[in-house]
Amino acid sequence: MSGDGTVGKACDVLDLVAGFNRPVRFGELLDHSPFPKATLYRFLQTLTNQGMLNFDPDRQSYAPGIRLMRLAHAAWTQSSLAPIARPHLDALSRDLGETVHLAQLDASQVLYVDKRNAEQPVEMYSQAGKVGPAYCTGVGKAMLAFLPEKALNLALSQQSYFRFTPNTLASEKELRAELETIRSDGYAFDREEHEPGIICIAAPILTPNGRMLGAISITGPTSRTDLTQLEEWAPLVRQAADDIGREAQAWRFPDIQQEKVILT
Repeated sequence: MSGDGTVGKACDVLDLVAGFNRPVRFGELLDHSPFPKATLYRFLQTLTNQGMLNFDPDRQSYAPGIRLMRLAHAAWTQSSLAPIARPHLDALSRDLGETVHLAQLDASQVLYVDKRNAEQPVEMYSQAGKVGPAYCTGVGKAMLAFLPEKALNLALSQQSYFRFTPNTLASEKELRAELETIRSDGYAFDREEHEPGIICIAAPILTPNGRMLGAISITGPTSRTDLTQLEEWAPLVRQAADDIGREAQAWRFPDIQQEKVILT
């Protein structure tokens, strides 16, 4: 639960509603809420009145409101790499036919900013707007590898190292060793470390001066691709990431106060 007073608690309620990924009734929210019944109801009423939530009187359910969607769209278009990366994601998706992800770090975790589905989509965890672990995903490891040392130490201390699959790197020592390889190669793999049957190759998005902005990946199921195939695509993924980084520096991300920006 947030420690930022009323605003923080209201944000907690928004997160709770959004986390269901479907319209949700009051009773379900109450079962998962840290707030008493009357407090939760008051927050829901206020958020609905402000357009942040939508209440369906027929189904007696709550869902994210139009105002919240408008704010989310503004954040997506103004504060992320998404507009810059969009044509590069489209090109990779069109040329390779597999799933393409764009991600950035958020509080030492992976925030999936954008996604292009494969020609033959398969179900996987990652969706735009979702947050995932950094230590066991290709995009996460690609970003961690190119953080400044102080920011890296902080990020590694905030990983859970939960073992999702037998291939998960479940300790900081193992992860640090792989990050050295990623720095040398310029790309990272997910070897079924987060989800069984799902592999990827990822490259960091760096400005020409070396500031880490995010990462992109090509992801596919082991039923139709393998690590050898993914590695053949490494030059394409790295080139797209380099192009995004160069365009981002020229547009929105000047290289000033690098370490301070990454840590805050």
